[in-house]
Parts: sequence; structure tokens; C-alpha cells
Amino acid sequence: MGIATAAVLILGNRPVPFSRRREAAFAGAGFALALHFATWIASLRFTSVAVSTLLVTTTPIWTEAFDAVRERRAPARTYVLALVCAIGGVCAIAFSKASQPAPVAGHALFGDVLALCGSFAIGAYLLVVRDAGKNDAGRLPTGAIVVRTYAWAALFLALAAALAGEGPPPLSDTRAWAGIVAMALVSQLLGHTALNAALRDFTPSIVAFSTLLEPLAAALLAAITFHEFLGPATIAGGVLVLGAVAVALAFSGRAKTEALSAEVLS
Repeated sequence: MGIATAAVLILGNRPVPFSRRREAAFAGAGFALALHFATWIASLRFTSVAVSTLLVTTTPIWTEAFDAVRERRAPARTYVLALVCAIGGVCAIAFSKASQPAPVAGHALFGDVLALCGSFAIGAYLLVVRDAGKNDAGRLPTGAIVVRTYAWAALFLALAAALAGEGPPPLSDTRAWAGIVAMALVSQLLGHTALNAALRDFTPSIVAFSTLLEPLAAALLAAITFHEFLGPATIAGGVLVLGAVAVALAFSGRAKTEALSAEVLS
């Protein structure tokens, strides 16, 4: 998170002054993001990659439920159908023979709970960023948002690591640092920044929906790296996930177009 924050600053996204209320909201978003990474990554020690990824991608369930309750409406049928298909797809991936045993066996339930906590946390992050990123002119620039939330997340994670007595790997461990830099510049700087940018055009539920591709990607990478077996259930699950994401995005785009048309006509 620290490296990603530095990269955002180097790219020219300097911090801008905010009100105390907005700053507190971004700090809360950073805490949620830190909690997401801390719990999800920790879950990989106790449960399989497939199951952990499955549980952490249940975020659309919580974000859509939150929006439905807050707005006192029922979820759209198209979205529910897409969500059911997506859940079926990730279940097929998770329960196929595509995952390796956990590094620490015998604590799968604990790992599952940690992954679910990671799902709740990233859902909270998306919801807070969506609301805190708005202003009178529309929406704050993505760079201004992520430089704040990433920095807060880095601070919270550093404090947690210090309290746990965990330090960074030695500089001589080039393999570990290569992985850390890759996660910072690819997964975080590109991946999570894209999620923040997508909040301009899509709801948190739809943005979270895109993360349902992660179980498919994890299964494919595990096959390449660990020579894990990809059976028919895994392939079928991937097709279901891709179809569900396409349906959800099409519904979101159509709904936004209809809303803009109604606004113009009014």
C-alpha cells in the first residue's frame, strides 16, 4: 500500500485539502481497505485459494443489500438473476479440484471467516468511497481519492504489523520484494485504482461484481503455476461468471442510459 501511494504521488496526483468530515470518511475507507487485505490475505493460510476467493467475492451481495435497504427498494430482477448465475459459477470453481491444500491445515472454518470479513470490508470501502468522493461539481478525481485512501490503509497496516511484531522481508530477499512490488504496481495501482474509477459510472454492487472474475483467474494461474487440474466444473463455472458479469454490466449501462434520458426529458 505504501509503494502504491508513492506511485500515485509520482504520477502527479498530489493530495488536496479536504474538510475534516471528508478526511474522516477517507480515513474510514482506508481502514476498511486495510481490513480487507489483512483478513483476506491471512485467510489464505487456513483455507484453499479457491474457497477464499469465492467467499471474498460475495461483496455484491452485501453492497446491493445495503443499497436496497437504504433506498427502500427491491433489487432488480435482472441483477438478482445475474447474481445467482455468478454465485453458481464461483461455487463450481470453488468446489472443483482446482485448489491446493491450505498451508496450515485443520483451520478451514477460521480461514473462511477471515475471507468473509475481507468481503464485508471491501464492500464497506466501495460504499464509503462512492459517497465521500462526491462534491458539488460531480465527483472528485480518482487520483485525489486513492492517494488518500491508500495512504490511510498503508498507515493502518503498518501499525497493525508493528503491533503484531511483523516486519518487512530483508532487502536480500529479491523474490519476496519482486512479489510485493508487483502487487503494488499491478494489483493495487492498476486493479484497485480501476475499481475506484469505475465508481464514476457504476454502482458499488456492479463494481464489486467485476471481482467475480478473480476465482476464474486464480484457477487458471494455479493451473499454470502449480499444475492444478482444471475440470469441466471449473470451466463451466468460469463461463457462468463471465456471462453474469456481462449481464450485470449491460443492465447497469441500460439503467444509467434510461435515467439520463428521463433527466433530459424532464
